[in-house]
Amino acid sequence: MEAFVKQIAGVLPCRDGYVRQLYRYYRKGDQFPPALYIYGQSSTGKGAILREVFRCRSAADESLRCAQLSAISCYTNKILFETIVRQLEGAELSQSNHYSTDCKLEYAKDFLAALRQRLDPAHSYVIVVRHAERLRDMAHNLLPLFLQLPEATGLNVSVVLVSSLPFEKFYTKAGLPPVMKLFVPEYTRADMQRILMNDYTPHVQGLGGQQSAPDQLWLAAITEEFHRNYVSLFLGTFWKVCRDVKELRLVAAECFPAYCEPVRDGIIPAHDSMKLWRNITKTLRAALSTMYMRLGTKTAGSGVAPDGTAWLAQNLELPYYAKYLLIAAYLASNNAAKEDRRLFMKNHGKQRKRLQAVNARAKVTEKMTTKLGPKAFNVDRLLAIFYAILDEQVGLTCNLLAQISTLVHLKLLTYASSAEGGAGGSAMLDGSATRLQCTVGMDFILQIGRMVGFNVRQYLTDFF
Repeated sequence: MEAFVKQIAGVLPCRDGYVRQLYRYYRKGDQFPPALYIYGQSSTGKGAILREVFRCRSAADESLRCAQLSAISCYTNKILFETIVRQLEGAELSQSNHYSTDCKLEYAKDFLAALRQRLDPAHSYVIVVRHAERLRDMAHNLLPLFLQLPEATGLNVSVVLVSSLPFEKFYTKAGLPPVMKLFVPEYTRADMQRILMNDYTPHVQGLGGQQSAPDQLWLAAITEEFHRNYVSLFLGTFWKVCRDVKELRLVAAECFPAYCEPVRDGIIPAHDSMKLWRNITKTLRAALSTMYMRLGTKTAGSGVAPDGTAWLAQNLELPYYAKYLLIAAYLASNNAAKEDRRLFMKNHGKQRKRLQAVNARAKVTEKMTTKLGPKAFNVDRLLAIFYAILDEQVGLTCNLLAQISTLVHLKLLTYASSAEGGAGGSAMLDGSATRLQCTVGMDFILQIGRMVGFNVRQYLTDFF
């Protein structure tokens, strides 16, 4: 077992306990558990380690067959059943079979019959279903069927469900069969540092690919200790903001050439980590503000302020209506709901000017709503403001709601509570319950307003 764990750790480190548990459950010659539920936060290595573990197990044991699929792409029973049977049989879609299968599995009884007839009882089978929370929106008998598949087929088959939700979210009034659960915790900072340290070789190779052979002598100063100092400084900036392994690896690879640039030019020695840190501060700040937007990094020598909101707003390619949705979200976050009628309706009635109201509007900077921070608002109010500020008539379509989800994914909007954030895109359909906040600043939204020809200040109560 230890040799197997070391083999997996060479590719995916810091998950030795997780790999040992999987090895105990799926040892050669043993009866597999009927179902295994694996859950934890996103980007904790659940799916990647499962793929690597069963790839190595299938290579060592020819009698093991594994089917790996996503409940997002297999969104109907027919697609789900046919994909499982095809992968367990070892068949592949190709031009010779016209990218189709001869079996048409519409119902659960057809699926069970195909498993009994087409699969060898002497072999062992594993079905891995990622994004298993989507199964709750499919047929009501699908999840109980998967949890009791060995009993229904008589085969040594196990179903591994992978999700970011605890299993309690799957319970129904009719109840579910018992299932083995395996929790995958988040990476610690020490684990993340070890993972980023494994990228030392590709980082150095990326530096060498940018230089000619005579100019590569300075690469001798880029040692593992130099890279370790860089990773430590990098995590000191990004660890509190992001725990996503993929994002951190991507941004670390983008910022490393800027960190090594003074060493290449002979301006700062490689052992002076403090001066190197001060030199890369602006680049890291720019990367931190554009982390989920795939805009890359800008160094100070490019002639553009790396942390300027004007540069960020101009380089962020949003659809036309998404820009208006972002403006509407900013107005909803920084205006009181009771002021919406006066701001966005033509016939809002007369308003008496009382001395008390005049004194209340004589605001100091500390009491301005734009300085106090964004307030929460629901999607219904967001859409009402969006239609009020937009000149043309637009129907409420799924594409429009998808653009709200895109703004949330880009971290321009955020859920006001973690419970709503965990619900995903389905929570967006309940416009009165889902509460959001706008995270962009005033300079950013003013630049977005200039791009679409909209005066944002005119609709902020702080500037009346």
